[in-house]
Amino acid sequence: MNLLQPYHQEIVLISIVFLIYGLYKELVKPAILFLYISVFYTIIGIITTKELVAGFANEQIISIFLLIFITSSLRHHFPVELWLDKLYRKAKTKTAFLWQMMMSISLLSSVVNNTPLVAVMTPYVHSWGKRNHVAPSKLLIPLSFATILGGMMSVIGTSTNLVLDGFIRQNHATPLKFTDFLYLGALLTVCGVAFLATIGQKLLPNHPDALDTIKNQTREYVVETVVQPHSKLIGKSIAQANLRNLRGVFLAELLRGNTRISPVSPEEVLQPHDILIFAGNTETIIDLINEDNGLELPTKTSAHLKNADGICEAVVPANSSLTGKTVKETNFRKRFDAAILAIHRNGEKLKEKIGQIRLMPGDLLLLTIGKNFKANAAASQDIYVVNQLETPKKQVNLLKSRITLLLFAIVIGCLISGSISLFKGLLLLTAGLFALGLLQIEDLKRETDFNLVIILVCALAVGTALVNSGAAQNVASFVITQIGKFGTKGIVIALFVVTVLLTSFITNAAAVSIVFPIAQALSNDLQIQSPALYVTIAYAASAAFLTPVGYQTNLIIYGPGGYEFKDFFRIGIPFTLLYTTISVAFIIFYYGL
Repeated sequence: MNLLQPYHQEIVLISIVFLIYGLYKELVKPAILFLYISVFYTIIGIITTKELVAGFANEQIISIFLLIFITSSLRHHFPVELWLDKLYRKAKTKTAFLWQMMMSISLLSSVVNNTPLVAVMTPYVHSWGKRNHVAPSKLLIPLSFATILGGMMSVIGTSTNLVLDGFIRQNHATPLKFTDFLYLGALLTVCGVAFLATIGQKLLPNHPDALDTIKNQTREYVVETVVQPHSKLIGKSIAQANLRNLRGVFLAELLRGNTRISPVSPEEVLQPHDILIFAGNTETIIDLINEDNGLELPTKTSAHLKNADGICEAVVPANSSLTGKTVKETNFRKRFDAAILAIHRNGEKLKEKIGQIRLMPGDLLLLTIGKNFKANAAASQDIYVVNQLETPKKQVNLLKSRITLLLFAIVIGCLISGSISLFKGLLLLTAGLFALGLLQIEDLKRETDFNLVIILVCALAVGTALVNSGAAQNVASFVITQIGKFGTKGIVIALFVVTVLLTSFITNAAAVSIVFPIAQALSNDLQIQSPALYVTIAYAASAAFLTPVGYQTNLIIYGPGGYEFKDFFRIGIPFTLLYTTISVAFIIFYYGL
């Protein structure tokens, strides 16, 4: 294979073109395509086997999964969604939510590393989209892009700026000032957020959520809730209690003793022991049950929930002995170790109390299940389990909560002071969550996306091949030399474009390491003020909008959004053009080039 060594650059460049084409046309799964090309590079000697598997020990890649594990633990054991709901409670529409979410997150990204922010926000944004009937694919790319934009407002907002700052200090060059990042970063953030909230929405895919597609969770259930004597809703009207415009669920009926009220007037005043019958789809019914809204499930069901082992769906088959009996008559809770939260019946509005509904073949039951449910259901022919929708949230005692918060505070303090790296901080947090019992081995198995692992590891190998073959360095030098003939403005444009292309396929740090020596040489030879070129590199190296592999935040939202590579091309190309135009124009004007 040494005979091919003189042609390694050409082989890498041709294979990169094929990779882009294959990803866009979806010739095979992205993970498989990356794997094939990486193995091919190894066979012909462009990269070594050690370099092929180096990604498994790469701190940035491991950090992504540590963040996924940590945020999963937080999501299951702490009311993160409730806190965020309070923050975005005024956002009633997709556009309002996008503006509020992107502006707040971009500002926070300027002082906090953007990768952990996206890891924490992704589950919430995904959930908000489902509750409000907005495809997560319309929201998650804006989340990632907004954190990238906000991170450019300061040197600490993104790892790319920190890497560049390290190169500058190492070479004793003129350091960049606070304003070198602030002004352009703020301008890009405002323009970028405006684009993503308006024109960009037309370019984003409208992919249905993968779980919804598989599980068909758009079924309408009926669920019964009770106004308890201690409820804060007593004495309030339906309108005052905010029960008229619930997301994805509506109040179908009110039962007061022997009186049935339907439709329910907004002026109807709630009384103790009122029974409210709601209808809605699976996800919104689960949200209604879990929310602290002053309503509770019937007493027996609520008591059962304390020892629940999850929430699942089960169907009543045609030959079931439950058919024709009311829920109360079936003695369902004792027989199956489960309580019926809600019932779905195609094409029919169910308004009775749960216990009075007669079960029919095909009825879909939303259940809270106990420890013995699976064994009881397996031994019976009367119900068939469809899928488990939610596992129980483990109860965290006050001591564990305080220790966890203290651990987070210590790690964040160390990160801000520079005492430890982000990777070490994440390792410390993960170890702490394991020690507190808030993270289990089963959680790691459930949260690990092996397709994403292959893409990350092999994308790093492809980047290594670009560097090893010399293709990255030679292409950068050639483009800058050719466009540089048009003067200082041409050099800035060429440097920006080359860095953007490199950062789309190799790590940001690798892109900076390739173009920094070129920028330094240009500054010395042509007497161009170095801050202008360093700012050019900084903003171009973070312009990772063309592919999901170009930046960590893109990789985090890639799976949950159900995205394909071509989705990033479609939104990334116009967004990169806008970002590049604003950046280059500002740099030329601000530095008087």
